[in-house]
Amino acid sequence: MSEKIVEIRWHGRGGQGAKTAALLFADAAMALGKNIQAFPEYGPERMGAPVQAFNRLSEGPITVHCGITNPQIVVVLDPTLMESVNVADGLPADGVIIVNTSKTPQEIKAEAKLNVGKIFTVDASAIAKAKFGRNIPNTPMLGAMAKGTGLLDFNAMIKDMEIKLKKKFAHKPEVIAGNLDAIKEAYASVKGE
Repeated sequence: MSEKIVEIRWHGRGGQGAKTAALLFADAAMALGKNIQAFPEYGPERMGAPVQAFNRLSEGPITVHCGITNPQIVVVLDPTLMESVNVADGLPADGVIIVNTSKTPQEIKAEAKLNVGKIFTVDASAIAKAKFGRNIPNTPMLGAMAKGTGLLDFNAMIKDMEIKLKKKFAHKPEVIAGNLDAIKEAYASVKGE
């Protein structure tokens, strides 16, 4: 990657961790020497309401400080949003979309009439429920995004996540293990078109 800025938009519902995913991604990118921005955009701030979060990633300085309207990558934490929100809005023809769903990329492409470069799917909700007992798909989607985009070295990202999670959840080793396992499983089980 040169001085090009990669822009990412996260779609989710309040409580699913879209903002947290953007911040975790930013922390991992920064730890790997990248320049990064992470910021949320809220509508009605309530559990279940549609929310968006954003990242900008670059090898060089980022001097842009405005909203993101034409991301190269879109990550969808809740596939039901695709019924009411144009998640592909502003995404270029060679863009990447990653969706939390049990469906295949081909099914998502046909149902949502998506015309983008690459579509990846992973059942992040099922992984989250299995690994830590709650439908909070944000950390598994980090693994899926790492696999689908190759933006960050996966092993280095996992090491950084482990350090951050150990600081935040020092007295909850099951939370640390569950999240790390979820990221790894999602990385391993992503389906791509």
